[in-house]
Formats: sequence, structure tokens, C-alpha cells
Amino acid sequence: MHPRRARNCKPAGDSRVRDLVQNPAWREEDLGLPIPDSPHACSVALPLWEHVVGYEEEDPALLSRLQSGYPRFFWNPAVDRLFARCREQFAADGEGCFVFPSERAAERCAAYLRERGQTAARLHPAGRHRLTAVCFPQQAWDLAKEYWRYSGEIVSSRQAHAALHDQDAAAPEHPAAAMVRDRLAALTGQHADDVFLFPSGMSAVFTVHRMLMSLFPGRKSVQMEFPYVDVLRVQRAFGPGVHFFARAERVDVEEVTAILDRERLSAVFCELASNPLMRSADVAALAPVARAHDTPVIVDDTIATSVNIDAFQVADAVTTSLTKFFSGTGDVMAGSVIVRRDSPFHAPFTTFLKGETDNTLWHQDAEALELNSRDFAVRMRAINLGAEAVYDFLAGHPAVERVFYPKGITPDEYRQLARPDAGYGGLISLVLRHAESRSPEFYDRLRISKGPSLGTNFSLACPYTLLAHYRELDWARSCGVSPHLIRLSVGLEEPHDLLARLEEALPPRD
Repeated sequence: MHPRRARNCKPAGDSRVRDLVQNPAWREEDLGLPIPDSPHACSVALPLWEHVVGYEEEDPALLSRLQSGYPRFFWNPAVDRLFARCREQFAADGEGCFVFPSERAAERCAAYLRERGQTAARLHPAGRHRLTAVCFPQQAWDLAKEYWRYSGEIVSSRQAHAALHDQDAAAPEHPAAAMVRDRLAALTGQHADDVFLFPSGMSAVFTVHRMLMSLFPGRKSVQMEFPYVDVLRVQRAFGPGVHFFARAERVDVEEVTAILDRERLSAVFCELASNPLMRSADVAALAPVARAHDTPVIVDDTIATSVNIDAFQVADAVTTSLTKFFSGTGDVMAGSVIVRRDSPFHAPFTTFLKGETDNTLWHQDAEALELNSRDFAVRMRAINLGAEAVYDFLAGHPAVERVFYPKGITPDEYRQLARPDAGYGGLISLVLRHAESRSPEFYDRLRISKGPSLGTNFSLACPYTLLAHYRELDWARSCGVSPHLIRLSVGLEEPHDLLARLEEALPPRD
């Protein structure tokens, strides 16, 4: 028996909720359905390869069928209604209007528009939920949307619903948020006072980068390994620049040391493991070098999770997208920053986070997250087993050219930080032989849910490079990321069932 097969599964007596473990959203007719079947879904069904291309090409006919999407890229219907109401209330003719969860977040958006677009913006309080509207000339729409995406300082669907219905706001520290902080502290061996919650994983990363720019102005950062797309873009767009090591081989420790010898850096960033190539930089070797140069190490453990690795062996602070495996259900956005108590940067980091972080997790999102995460560790261990079985199967299949998974990609570097009973996580990427022709066929036939995001209790696949790098495929290829790469987030399906679905979708064995 798997633990909690999925909270998205159909409860007794409720025929409205789709069980995505047994009945995945993979057919053409599922296009645009929310994944999971929830008003707060964080993904959307894109069942065919051509749907992904149409989404990236902004095909109006396809976009009109989307009922949800990843919230930093696609507004939930409740958020869309909130934007429309504020636009009617505050915007003049020829103006756009975005809504942010706090006045200071709105001020940061206005500053971004001013600095990047030489565009003035006006702020308006938008009700008793701390929401603040930003009005700006319509020609700055793309810049405002860019800020929403990169900063992750978003209004959640639950918060938008509360504002639209004029529901009471809760106290700043809701009991559910305290429970989540305690849970994260227990999982990581850190202190609850050093855990900070955010409305998205990207907001956590963005706040850390903002903190570093405040504490170490004018310093570049280092990014070890090819990261999730917007992590790199934040370092490029909101500071003096970044030294980017797309392939963190051992020699890169020497190169980073040379950089540290000639200039002061704000931080060294890395993901364990990286998304989507699942590599782990040799942070165990790099961290002492960084510390000797008074440079903090920032690790994101979203992919491996705190169940499998102890990033605090090397990190001064750890960011996590709680939207993913920690929640599992795929119906709440959240992120965290945890500062290591014995880090030499503990005092300045926590002082900044306590004084400057006004964009905390909305209390109803905290309640959902607390409920979803109660069995996180048990679920993660089951996902580890299923994903490792999938890796072993794919690695031995003649139709598969390459599989990216920590067990086979930089395993020594991964194991250095692994806990005694660790698995390798639930995310796998693969490239097929003759990928240009075979990848679309495989994706279209695959009987699991297909759409953006990862870490759900049901398996979820996407052509990652198309979704994340559609306008820069050649650059991604130069970094070792195939345009035909397919990313698979393994859920709580029985492993033999998942292997059967993969076998029937893959080209036949010779």
C-alpha cells in the first residue's frame, strides 16, 4: 500500500474530483483542464506536444481552452477577476493594472517599471487584505508581467477569492504557518525561528537575492550548474551579473576559487539536484573555499528534498519550493528560506528577513500546506522507490539515449550530502534516440498527466525545454539541454503500473 495515494483522488461519495493516479489527464480532450481538479490548481493539462508548442506560440484558440496554469505564468480565474475589479476601480484609459500582496511588493514592481521601462506607476490600496494595485501605461504590460513572474510575489487564488468576497483577514502569524515552520525545522534540523515562508518558491529565491544585493551591493554571484530558468534570470536582471557555470564539473571548483581570489562575490548558488539535468555540483568541495572568502552558499533543495539530503552541511541558507514535493497535492503555492543557525551570516540574514520580508504566506494557503505536508516524509520515501524503478527501467531501454537522475548523474557529489536512508528523489529527465521524431510520439502516447510543474502525488510529464526555453533553444542546447528533453515527475502510482505505461508509450524494442 502506498501512503495517501493522492489527496487529489476521489473522496468517498464525491464523483466530481478526478483521481489523477488512476485516471490521468493525458488525452487530447483533456486539454486545458486544471491539474489537479481544484479551483486552486497549479498546473494545466497540455496532453499533446503540439499543445505545448501552441501554448508557447500563444495560439489564441489554444489559450482560450486553458482553465488554469502555473500561477506565475497564468492567472487563476479568481486572480484574473481581482485584477479586472481593480482595473475598473483604479486604472485610467490606456492603463494596465496588477495587484500585489503587499504595498512593498507593489513598490518594488513600480521601481522595476521605472528602472527598466522609464515608466511611472501609481499605487492604490486594494482592500483590507494588504493588497496593493499598481497602475501603469499599457505599453509596460510585458514588463509588469515579467516582474510578477521573476519575483514570485504573487497574489494566490485563495487570497484573491477572500478579497473578492470581502472575507476577514487572519492575523499575520496564523497557527498553520507556525506548524509548517515547525515541521520544516524538524525535517532539516534547524530552528523554527530561522524558517521564513513565502507565497511561492520563486519569491523565496528572489528575496534571498534581494537580501544579498542589500548586504553586498555591487557584487556578482556565481551559479553552479544549469538551474531552473528563472533562478538564473533573477541573478541577471536584478543585480550586477552572475558568473554562470552551466556544467559544474570538478574543475569548476578551481575556476570559482580563481574568481573569489580576484573579486568579492555576493553568493554561490546551486540546486541539489539541478532542474532538469539532475546534476549535483561538488558543493562539499566548494563550500570551504567560499567560506574562506567570506562568501555565503545558497542551496535550493526542492528536487532532492530535505528527506533525502542535508543541504545544511554546506549551505548558509536553503530555499525550497514548497509547492512541489512538500505539498504534493499541486493545489497551493508556497516557498521557504531557512537560515542555518551556526552560519557566520546568520545575524545579517535573519535581520534582513525579519525586517524586510512583508510578503508572507496567506493564511488559507498555510492551512492547505500544513494539511498536505503531514505525510511528506512517508510520501517522499515511496516516491523515491518508484522513481528509482523508473530510472532503472529507462536506463536499460534501447529506445532511450540518455536518462538524467542523481543515481546515474554525479552520484558521488549527491551522496556526499545524502542522509543515511536517502533515495534519489522523484524527478527524472530523458532524451530518446532519434528524439526529434520520436519525442512527440512518445509524449502524446504517454498515459500520465501532462503539464507544467512537478512534485505532485500523481506523475506529471512535460517537454521541459520547450516550456522553459522556447525562445532560446539553441542557448539551452549549448548548455547541454536537449530541445527534445522530457521531464517526468514520478508520483505515487504502483511502480509496475507506471513502468507498463512507459513501455507502451516508448518505441518498440528491437
